[in-house]
Amino acid sequence: MSLAQQYRLATKYIRYYFTSGNRHDVHSPFVFSLIEDVLLDKTRHAAFGEIEQLRKQLLASTETLQVTDLGAGSLISSGNERKVSDITRYAAKQPKFGQLFYRLVQYLQPKQLLELGTSMGLSTAYMAKAAPDARVYTIEGCPNIAARARKNFDTLQLDNITQVTGNFDTVLPDVLRQIQRPDWVYIDGNHRKEPTLAYFEQCLQYVHEYSLLIFDDIHWTPDMEAAWHTIQEHPQVTMTIDLFFIGLVFFRKDFKVKQHFTLKY
Repeated sequence: MSLAQQYRLATKYIRYYFTSGNRHDVHSPFVFSLIEDVLLDKTRHAAFGEIEQLRKQLLASTETLQVTDLGAGSLISSGNERKVSDITRYAAKQPKFGQLFYRLVQYLQPKQLLELGTSMGLSTAYMAKAAPDARVYTIEGCPNIAARARKNFDTLQLDNITQVTGNFDTVLPDVLRQIQRPDWVYIDGNHRKEPTLAYFEQCLQYVHEYSLLIFDDIHWTPDMEAAWHTIQEHPQVTMTIDLFFIGLVFFRKDFKVKQHFTLKY
């Protein structure tokens, strides 16, 4: 990411920080409860320590991987060889968002979860730890990164994760057919408008009223913001929540009027 892009993103974040709402600004009981019970929950679960200890080990690693980049490109380097520490530092989601996923999974109780973009598997681990009886499917385009993530899952003794390796465009339709009714889809890969909207449209064929779709880096570029606005306006979408770095998309029919919230997190 260039300095100009970083400056634009920082400017957007400052604007978001000073204009986003909190629990006193919402009149939806569902959103109020989500804020109280999920966004504001500061409970430190044992799983957090396990996963963050692994993160520390990955950040200190001297290991390198030959990487096949099928998405919008690395934020930090070109070339095919990348350090595990750099992948962890720049591609893995911050702890606060992994822990948000953990609380959201416990709150919503999804049984079939799908993630597009495994990376080192830290977000995957948070989801899998939150619901040991659920099944988490995760797709990664690079075989070497997928193999390294598998080692991380083994370290954390996670056995409820199904890994799929391949280009999202190729493997996503088959995975969705296998899952049939995903309760949760986290889209974190190929951060460009057209692919993001294509994955969204494919998921729409399988989601149900109580499914949750999560989109990563919705303000990363103008292209991704355009994709996010298109998603918000889709007739099947009944509510969205903008947390700046991620966006939550709901389809619940008990939301009688389409609503969009921008909340501080």
